[in-house]
Amino acid sequence: MGWDALPLVDAVDERPPIERRAVVRDGFYETQARAVIERVPETAGIAQSWALSPYRGCAHACRGCGARAGHRRLGLDAGRDFDTRVVVKANAVSRLRAELARWGGEPLAVGVSGDCYQPAERVYTLMPGLIAALGEAAVPFTVYTRSPLVLRDAELLAEAGAQVAVSIAFVDERIRRAVEPGAGGAQSRLELVSALVEAGVDCRVLMAPVLPLLSDAADQLAATVRRIAGAGARGVEPVVLRLPPGTREWYLGWLAEAHPHLVARYEELYDRAGLPSPGYEQRITGQIAQLCQVYGLPCGAPPPPVRRPRFPQLSLV
Repeated sequence: MGWDALPLVDAVDERPPIERRAVVRDGFYETQARAVIERVPETAGIAQSWALSPYRGCAHACRGCGARAGHRRLGLDAGRDFDTRVVVKANAVSRLRAELARWGGEPLAVGVSGDCYQPAERVYTLMPGLIAALGEAAVPFTVYTRSPLVLRDAELLAEAGAQVAVSIAFVDERIRRAVEPGAGGAQSRLELVSALVEAGVDCRVLMAPVLPLLSDAADQLAATVRRIAGAGARGVEPVVLRLPPGTREWYLGWLAEAHPHLVARYEELYDRAGLPSPGYEQRITGQIAQLCQVYGLPCGAPPPPVRRPRFPQLSLV
């Protein structure tokens, strides 16, 4: 009589870590986050040091997104998986409230590891609760987005005193279709800026990422700043493309196919951390600053917001 050999150890689960702990709903990886406030990578180029992101990964599929490496820690790749396998922090509102109870009040960026108004937000509707929590705690915050869905919450954002930074790095649709295939066009985002300002939201433009040798010509920068000014933005914050690990491989892989003659120049321009040459960056941001002066726009990171008291002082009379 034959006997089948029994395995001495359990079969190894070779699935990515995120698939072992997440529930897949409507095509999204739904998780329960242990923390939602995270350090902003030094390479991000934005003013805030801390960020809140209800989603990781982004359907906008921007080739130069600096958050791509985060998917590697989940066992996914920083390229196609980042664009199509979006992770949802389903408990983001309750976790944020718990963390804000101990928060020192530093300003927060919202939507750094994935646009907080991408299609997943239509399903999960996390942002109204997050805005309410931040407003009640009187924590200054800036929402970074490319999506018109942010208009849904315009009244809430205005009441909370939030800043909104709409990303518009260039107005050339050919470039946009190549490097931001899942995002709306420049004209729709310019109209979004106007609509937010009209709704009473403090809205500026994050002119990012400026792409070396693709969107940095003087006439391209001038056209972009001119149209941003025409949309009524409160200011412009320029950021040259960053290529940290994860982003670098994905972006340069595309560049090698679309513009192979530029790859060697990019290799010279960027250091190992993914930062552009200081001389190049200063030249580009200096040109944008001059254009902003011509059009009467503040340029650069806005001044730190004045913190409102969380609990108003009682009158003694």
